[in-house]
Amino acid sequence: MTSVPNAVSQRLRPGKEPAPGAPVRRRVTLPVVLLILAGGLLLFSVARVVTGEQSLTQTAQWSSALSYAVPIGLAGLGGLWAERAGVINIGLEGMMMLGMFAAGWIGWQYGPWAAVVAGIVGGALGGLLHALATVTFGVDHIVSGVAINILALGVVQFLAKLWFGAEGSEAAALGGNDKQSPQMDPMTPFTVPGVSDWLGDLAAKRWFLVSDAAGILGAAVRQVSWLTLLAVALFVVSYVVLWRTSFGLRLRSCGENPQATESLGVNVYVYKYAALAVSGALAGLGGAYLAVLIRMYQDGQTGGRGYLGLATMIFGNWRPGGVATGAGLFGFTDSLQNRGGGDTVHAALLLFALALAAWAVWQFTRGRHRAAAVCLVVAALLALWYATTDTMPSEMVSATPYLTTLLVLALFSQRLRPPKAIGKPYRRGEE
Repeated sequence: MTSVPNAVSQRLRPGKEPAPGAPVRRRVTLPVVLLILAGGLLLFSVARVVTGEQSLTQTAQWSSALSYAVPIGLAGLGGLWAERAGVINIGLEGMMMLGMFAAGWIGWQYGPWAAVVAGIVGGALGGLLHALATVTFGVDHIVSGVAINILALGVVQFLAKLWFGAEGSEAAALGGNDKQSPQMDPMTPFTVPGVSDWLGDLAAKRWFLVSDAAGILGAAVRQVSWLTLLAVALFVVSYVVLWRTSFGLRLRSCGENPQATESLGVNVYVYKYAALAVSGALAGLGGAYLAVLIRMYQDGQTGGRGYLGLATMIFGNWRPGGVATGAGLFGFTDSLQNRGGGDTVHAALLLFALALAAWAVWQFTRGRHRAAAVCLVVAALLALWYATTDTMPSEMVSATPYLTTLLVLALFSQRLRPPKAIGKPYRRGEE
């Protein structure tokens, strides 16, 4: 039995050589990241020039994309914490609902920052409920997650009628009803003085690459929510905790081989509970972000973002950087259909075709000829679609984020490597 935990420790310990026979993972270095960013900027610039759709790189478009990406990313990060500990958390949508309701309830009485704390607590309670069902009582993870989604929807709708829509109540007198809470005070965003104006001037000149870069970077320095900065910090903290600390090593080993982890004296139950509490808290923070953004709880405002968060977690291969990339992609497509409409989404067809063609070339150079061929065929179909149409129908525009999700998961499913013990029942002392 001693050889098993040693193998787990060697494979998971940060900074150590992999165990003999273990697959070697190539690290993404800083020069590679910079090259990818430069390539992405080039694709956006080419697509803007060819299509004439200036909104592809406008600051307003990217600010909107950022606001859509943050709650999706927080839900995906919450899913990552749970699944790295071996528990499937399909209840992220329900935890976002609980967080958004708690934020709306507290926010109109005590302000936006109190709403944030309430949202975190509300989501964490949902995560602990999922832990109680799956870890303690051994309920199937999918069944428990679906039950939490249904339960959360019923609870928030019932409490909204009771607390916000009750006739003669203070909340009703301030504009609350059974579908929404009264408005809370706004959270003032921040703007970097000087830099935002300089980038705005550069973006207005419409120079190739330079103006496009200025327009995109402007979204990071103009009218940025403090919660966006908090979300970025949480991604960094999650990476450090999960991959650079002994706590993170033990938590991830619970999702790889809990029996071996138990033999090392680790209380697997405690780590699974901790992971699900953090998972729910992050999803609840995503719900609180939505409540602070629109300054109230509103029925149905989560709009499936918990499920999109799951998609970003899978696309990101259960790593924070991948989750952030996926959230940015889905946030961008979400903003296209909400701000740009049919013309912008139509221009994005060419952008996606160029990106897939570039990815096909990359896959071909790595010897993955079949994957490269599939990407090239899809890129050709998207380019043909763009060339033979002038705009996109409204039905297709509204479905853009979900179609993008299906396309991305279909194309990148071959490289996924989930934790080995994910979704498997665990009982202390069992082999």
